[in-house]
Amino acid sequence: MSNSFSRFLGSAVYFFSNPIILSSVCSWFVSQFIEGIIALFKIRTIGFKEVLEAFFWRTGGMPSSHAAVVTSMTAAVAFNEGLGSNLFAVSLLIAFVVMRDAMGVRRAVGIQSSALNLLGRKLEEKLGDEFQPVKEIQGHAPLEVVAGAIIGIIIPAFFSFL
Repeated sequence: MSNSFSRFLGSAVYFFSNPIILSSVCSWFVSQFIEGIIALFKIRTIGFKEVLEAFFWRTGGMPSSHAAVVTSMTAAVAFNEGLGSNLFAVSLLIAFVVMRDAMGVRRAVGIQSSALNLLGRKLEEKLGDEFQPVKEIQGHAPLEVVAGAIIGIIIPAFFSFL
């Protein structure tokens, strides 16, 4: 093997065994799985398309996978690098921005798009013009973000201490 290929292979092995990446990806999978199960209980008709959407595409819901990933990243950095590291400070600030966005901006946009679609459907009924609804992006309620954050702390603790 060439020296550059050996370095690449070593880097790839480190990347896929990195506790920060592993815990963040695992937190995303766990939270998305729970979110999908909860969404399936709310869906009246269950087809293959609905199952795929519930597990991989649908946004919002309990728990927040956004919060789980960024909290997991931040907790894993804290466990591996320490609370005094610059990497922890950066990841903590990113986590705050992402979780605030999930609760604030995305939620507000979802509420506004729902209202816009309701208004459009009513105008369509009255005027007879065809209305194309906008996509309703669902943000997260604070409890959903807290639940995601709890998952995001438990999983890197598992990777770091067990």
